[in-house]
Amino acid sequence: MSFGRMPIANAFLRGKAEFATEYFYELKPALCPACKCFQIVEIPRPEQMFHDHYAYFASTSSVMSRHFAAMAQDLMARYLTGPDPFVTEIGSNDGITLQNFAKAGLRHLGIEPSANVADAARARGVATLSAFFGVETATSIVAEHGNADLFIATNTMHHIEDINAVAAGVAILLKPSGVMIQEDPYLGDMVEDCAYDQVYAEHMYIWSITALNNAFGRHGLEVFHVEHNHHHGGCMRYHLGRKGFRPPSPELNAALAKEQSLGLDRPDTYDRFKARCEESRDRLMALIDGYKRQGKRVVGYGATAKSATVINWCGITPDHLDWISDSTPAKQNTFSPGAHIPVVAPERFRAEPPDAAVLFAWNHFNEIDAKERSWRDAGGKWILPVRKVEAI
Repeated sequence: MSFGRMPIANAFLRGKAEFATEYFYELKPALCPACKCFQIVEIPRPEQMFHDHYAYFASTSSVMSRHFAAMAQDLMARYLTGPDPFVTEIGSNDGITLQNFAKAGLRHLGIEPSANVADAARARGVATLSAFFGVETATSIVAEHGNADLFIATNTMHHIEDINAVAAGVAILLKPSGVMIQEDPYLGDMVEDCAYDQVYAEHMYIWSITALNNAFGRHGLEVFHVEHNHHHGGCMRYHLGRKGFRPPSPELNAALAKEQSLGLDRPDTYDRFKARCEESRDRLMALIDGYKRQGKRVVGYGATAKSATVINWCGITPDHLDWISDSTPAKQNTFSPGAHIPVVAPERFRAEPPDAAVLFAWNHFNEIDAKERSWRDAGGKWILPVRKVEAI
């Protein structure tokens, strides 16, 4: 399948002068017949995606801050009961998760390649190393700090092309009893919901349990427990350890059975997914065009990374959306990747209330809808761009 010519999802443009030199690639997902991993074929260089002006700061979402605070408390109770535990996290962003371990006085280290968000983490008191993670980084961390009891990767492992280097690094870094926690958007949810906006260059993999076991099994690690949640449109939290160290949980066995029933390892499943994506695209454009024909004002809400796939594949332009409202300061007063739709501060949404807004941040619907309830009560409509495409 191809979603066509696509910009880097978080590469917001700071001025019209940058339009002519904008980078594009072809967004082509595929299923590996060997490891059953759903992955992107053409991947831009890491420096084009993760750099010193990276535009995603996880802590801007209060819902996700509470989610990771609860996760930290659970992991401390489960796995960090021994003396002087050491916690590491890859892709630690602005310290949204590790700050909870730091506040508890635990030894910790974040590994975050984007310098600007790493600086934000340090400002929160979170020890952070600006680097890409692999064997070399893992070896140097062990030499300086010792082996880790816990290795965390939330919304990160799908961002890394050389997954074997990371898995080899984890095998070096963890203690024999150590645990890796990975949480990412789940392939089963994406396929069931036709949430194709999960597919963009930074999401090089959309993981399943089967694919993750195949990838990490080469390095002596395996999934022994899973927990599903509904964040980001459906995530799976994987607990991995040394092969044979812990027995598989009932939750793992049930989730593997469901993967089998969904056919996540079969090519025909993705043929159907492709057809459903095309139907979803056509429904969305019919909704937007219907509002525009009536002379209605339509905008976007949430300049998410996921929105780049929807906007550019569906052919949404500044003629369709006047602007996109976003609460992240780094994205405001920029232009969206590819389509060059202006990104503005939320105050514009309230000063010039639109008739309808495409909610690109649909996975945060409850949080956002509560915030903008007065607009909805006055007749404003959300347009949901994927899953069940509709105006509500």
